[in-house]
Amino acid sequence: LLLTFTRKSSEEMLERVGALIGSRSQRVCGGTFRSVANMLLRRHGRVLGIEPGFTIMDRGEAEDLIALLRAQLGLNEKDKRFPRKGTIAEIYSKCENTLRGLEEIVLDEFSHFADHLEALGKLQRAYQAAKRQRQLLDYDDLLVLLRDLLTKDEPTRRTISQQFRYILVDEYQDTNRLQEDLLRLWLGDRRDLCVVGDPDQTIYSFTGASSEYLATFADR
Repeated sequence: LLLTFTRKSSEEMLERVGALIGSRSQRVCGGTFRSVANMLLRRHGRVLGIEPGFTIMDRGEAEDLIALLRAQLGLNEKDKRFPRKGTIAEIYSKCENTLRGLEEIVLDEFSHFADHLEALGKLQRAYQAAKRQRQLLDYDDLLVLLRDLLTKDEPTRRTISQQFRYILVDEYQDTNRLQEDLLRLWLGDRRDLCVVGDPDQTIYSFTGASSEYLATFADR
């Protein structure tokens, strides 16, 4: 399994594999974290009540759903200082990618919205419920739900873990806590993981990425 962070990079990795080993490269799976998660959830997601035909929302569509629910809950015009839909989506995404709670994220990084914490929690619950009802997944859900699947269903975790004998991660300095958890669950008891990265080139800090995972890789 080859993992990286952009479609272009993943295509280049697979092309290089094809040049190195020819037709055997058909046995190699590769893509972004999200594309591989998408594939696995469509195969195994029914364990969590996710049908194979689920729809993936892009960031704009996710923000529009948040805006719709915000209006339905009467949070749209009561207070002009209530965060905009893009900011709300950013807050919720930070919670998912860092595995931290809403209160911690708001108080640490968006403290000027602390007075709206209760309303943001209510909206977050409505957002999650609406997605489940409509079989919609945002980009973060792909990784969150795969993590849930690997955590909650041991037979499926073993099946997926055995499918990938070796894992290579490119641009490892851009992994976040959620992706680290996924790698740990994918590997199981094995240590067949190879990573490539440069701590001076972290560009996904806005999703909770930290070069600390690269710096402590050998120790862990």
